[in-house]
Amino acid sequence: MKKTRLKKYASLIANVGARVQKGQEVMIFAELDQPEFVKMVVDECYKAGAKRVDVEWSYQPLTKLHVRHRSLKTLGTVLDWEVEKLKRRVEVLPVMIYLLSEDPDGLNGINQKKYSKSSQERYKVIKPFRDKMENKYQWCIAAVPGVAWAKKVFPDCRKNEAVEKLWEAILLTSRCGDDPVEQWNQHNADLKSRCDYLNSLNIESLHYSSSNGTDFTVGLIEGSQFLGGGEYTLSGNYYNPNIPSEEVFISPKRGEAEGVVYSTMPLSYRGELIENFYIKFENGKAVEAKAEKNEELLNELISMDEGSAYLGECALVPYDSPIRNSGILFYNTLFDENAACHLALGEGFSSNIVGNEEMTLEECREKGINKSIVHEDFMIGSADLDITAKTRDGKTVQIFKDGNWAF
Repeated sequence: MKKTRLKKYASLIANVGARVQKGQEVMIFAELDQPEFVKMVVDECYKAGAKRVDVEWSYQPLTKLHVRHRSLKTLGTVLDWEVEKLKRRVEVLPVMIYLLSEDPDGLNGINQKKYSKSSQERYKVIKPFRDKMENKYQWCIAAVPGVAWAKKVFPDCRKNEAVEKLWEAILLTSRCGDDPVEQWNQHNADLKSRCDYLNSLNIESLHYSSSNGTDFTVGLIEGSQFLGGGEYTLSGNYYNPNIPSEEVFISPKRGEAEGVVYSTMPLSYRGELIENFYIKFENGKAVEAKAEKNEELLNELISMDEGSAYLGECALVPYDSPIRNSGILFYNTLFDENAACHLALGEGFSSNIVGNEEMTLEECREKGINKSIVHEDFMIGSADLDITAKTRDGKTVQIFKDGNWAF
């Protein structure tokens, strides 16, 4: 891949995605797959005015070794120096950039129960710090090709060819063309117009139906709002949290979900793929989950904590989207969630509450925003998915027809 194109993508992440401001600190989280590109992103952050940029590296084979050899107590302990680092993040509110490249099957064979229990213990310490940072900092998730990921997506290609093809797919679907800034300005304007229309309807509930068996109704919080594309921090900094992004989303009301939803794409979770599954909801809670592959892992996800069996997000994505039209199954939630309507188990977004800037996080949760240590999207969109909205004044409005926007 030509360096000029990669530099343009690095600039897109730093200046349009994370929207780094002068004097801010930046944290970049990355695997070991693309160190040269990570260096480009660091450079772009400094050019944008960052006063400090730090990189934290991860490596799936090391994660497997840690889970295998450490005791559960050691694995689940947050050390004092880690707590001090979390305290500093709350104080500084650094910009967070996450560069995804991991192997979708990279943690196959890991002891998932041990991994889940250790995560639960760690999150008891970590979650309060994250809550204090809620809506106060810019963040951006983007992707770079790892060799194993590229070979998963393009199994018939040689390694170098697979990586090159995955780069092309990432840049195309991330709207990184001749003028990425203008492309994203137009895209954000389109998403905002759709949000404005949906918010004008004052929707009480959404009903999903598809020939694959999905028949599902979810309630929305009165006084909530659809969001999409760029967002604002509480201090007024505008940023784009996901590159790419095709979704318009809202956090539903905890406890109001009934029916069954069928997955239409694999879910990549903890380095393994959960495939061909359905989840049944009663009184807002997932009460039954079956999968052809990794059913036990799916139920581990649902039972991570009290809130992980409830929904945190309903996202609307047209079937006719750039990612879907690419014909590529990415085996990566960042991309696959933007090829289909999806739901998320776990944590909801307080930003979906109108006036959240004047409220505490607990006040937002009292209105119905779900609380959990996880937030995992799973795809339910299909070519014949219909979604209708029931408004609070008793009207029924078609939102999606045959997988695409009905307006």
